[in-house]
Amino acid sequence: MSGTEEANNSLQSPRQRFDARVRRRSAAALQDRVVAQEVRSLDAAMGSIVGDGSVERAAALVVGARRRFILGMGKSFAYACLLAADLGASLSNVTTIDGRIVQAIDVLTEVRSSDVLVVFSLRRYRRDTVEAARQFAAGGGALVVITDSEQAPLAAVADVLIVVQTESASYSDSPTAIAAVAHVLATLTTASAKGAQRRLGERDRFSRALGTYLDDAGTELP
Repeated sequence: MSGTEEANNSLQSPRQRFDARVRRRSAAALQDRVVAQEVRSLDAAMGSIVGDGSVERAAALVVGARRRFILGMGKSFAYACLLAADLGASLSNVTTIDGRIVQAIDVLTEVRSSDVLVVFSLRRYRRDTVEAARQFAAGGGALVVITDSEQAPLAAVADVLIVVQTESASYSDSPTAIAAVAHVLATLTTASAKGAQRRLGERDRFSRALGTYLDDAGTELP
């Protein structure tokens, strides 16, 4: 995969990327390429967020909000659920817009200036994600956008823009750096949140009371 190829954004679909990157390659050669590229992408992503401070600014917005909404459609729904699970362990009022129980239109009808929306918007950029986020910003809410390009559709309306490299040697863009950035964001937010320690302690107490987890031997923890 060449830099020009990615710069021109010519490989839009998984089928195009499969033909260019995966087809007719041996398993061993493909594994070496994918692993090497994942390491490079992760290193580049971590260096980028440390250098530009975008995740720190995003964490401050999330901590300062009264209500926190997380949005991601398609494959990005997995990232949204991951971030929401981590944030929900230490913060109150964390809601995933899943399009079923919580729909975007329900949130948009009462956006407040104290609300924040963290949205995952990656190529090929979904129209429903982009339009919902634009309407949220227009309604006065703060917008954190995690995306893969400074020219992404939501870049111009983001209060904080986190750009993450997703370059891959596979037919699908890499999820590795996106998941890692979400993890860093959740960690910085939790570290800054008042009451996070108490909330985590209460979760531990109720987990024991409910017998939620098993130990390594498969027996119920006390």
